[in-house]
Parts: sequence; C-alpha cells; structure tokens
Amino acid sequence: MVSQRCKMMVKEELVKIGLAYATIELGMIEVRGNINPQQYNQLKENLFKSGLELLDDKKSILVEKIKNVIIEMIHHSADLPKRNYSDYISEKLQHDYTYLANIFSEVHGITLQHFIINHKIEKVKELLLYNEMNLTDISFQLHYSSVAHLSNQFKKTTGLSPSFFKEMNQKRSCNLENL
Repeated sequence: MVSQRCKMMVKEELVKIGLAYATIELGMIEVRGNINPQQYNQLKENLFKSGLELLDDKKSILVEKIKNVIIEMIHHSADLPKRNYSDYISEKLQHDYTYLANIFSEVHGITLQHFIINHKIEKVKELLLYNEMNLTDISFQLHYSSVAHLSNQFKKTTGLSPSFFKEMNQKRSCNLENL
C-alpha cells in the first residue's frame, strides 16, 4: 500500500467483512481480535479484486517492508538520509543489509540497488516535470555525486537524457493546451 487510495480501499474491505483494525500503514494492517479463516479468505479475495495482494509468507512480507522503507525514503521524505542507503535500510528494519538484499533479490527478481535506482529515477522524472528545480539542484537533493552521474543513470534507465525527457514532456503539455 503506497497511496492514500490503497489505504482507503483496504479500510473499505475490512469494514465490509466486519474486521476492526487498529492501524493501516504502508504495507501493514494491524487487526483487532482474531481473523477466522473465512474472513481471511474473503479479505484476500476482495483485495485481489482491487489489485492488491495479502501477503502471508515471511519473505514476501519482509520484501514489502523493504520496498516501503525505500518508497518512503525517496518519495515521501523531505530529505534523503545523508548516510549510506544500506545503513539506513538496515537500521530501519533491524536486519543485516546483505541478508535484506539477498531476500529482496530472491523474492522480487531484481537487486535491491536496482530497485533504489529505479525509484530515484522516478523521483527525478517527477521533479523535472514540476519544473521547479534544475538538474544540479535535483542531483544535490537526491545525493548524486554529480550531475553527470545522475544524467548517465537516467539515460541508462529510461533511454533518454534528462533534458530530452523534460523537453518532450513540455512539448506534450503544450500540444494538449492547443487542443
């Protein structure tokens, strides 16, 4: 669950099947009382119909926690941690980074580092589209070692240079305004 919309969908499904909850956070639900097998299966089925998944194996749950820490860190924090991402993730989840990275790769099929890079590039795209920051400022905010490093990673991930991406979206926006 990344968005408010997802949280609302989960709340609705819990209410529909009569389950009281204490909290609904990113990827986690704390339910009050016990869930009988029928309620569990109904919740799982209803969430699946809504495009969400109820995880019940420990590895998948840990991977969701890892993903949530990364998404929170990159997309929802005012400042990214100034220290190593691996140290930050390990501290947040109270596990050794190598263990977390191995579980993540096993379950998710890509490396943890690749997942982080993909989300950083998504954040770069978002900041470019807002048109409030230049590439130097974006590079600094996301803790890239240089604008060149950011540009190379962006091109490697998207196939486009950051400036071409920004220009392409400005043209698209301009064309929509002329309709």
